[in-house]
Amino acid sequence: MGHQDKGHYAKKHPGQTPDPGCQETLQAAAKQGILTCADAHRAAKTLGGAPGQIGIQADLLELRISQCQLGLFGYSPGKKNLDPDVRVSPELGEAILAAQQDGRISCKVCWEMAKTHNISRLDMGAACEKKEIRIKPCQLGAF
Repeated sequence: MGHQDKGHYAKKHPGQTPDPGCQETLQAAAKQGILTCADAHRAAKTLGGAPGQIGIQADLLELRISQCQLGLFGYSPGKKNLDPDVRVSPELGEAILAAQQDGRISCKVCWEMAKTHNISRLDMGAACEKKEIRIKPCQLGAF
């Protein structure tokens, strides 16, 4: 769901209700109805849940996720945080192409590749963009 759907994220999960323990943690981490990607992942670790479950809980609480750690969304209105001049080593370029399926690579795989290739997640997102590989799905379910 996009920014235009703000305030209607719970519609993605009909019949589900927020978990009270998760609700308290997420609302404490959120600021003005916005939960950063990093805070959502910290909450998942703290609560012992999968990031996808935290994403669902954030939706049910109508919290907007921002500041994607791969730089894809949630920066100044409608902006990505991608370095168009990122250097993509031949090894990383080959790894991205090998991991992609139908022009896509998952957020989780990008995180793993960033760690393996010792680069930041932001640079990983920029590298995929440069290689014209879309990152999907998001671990939190934002896209």
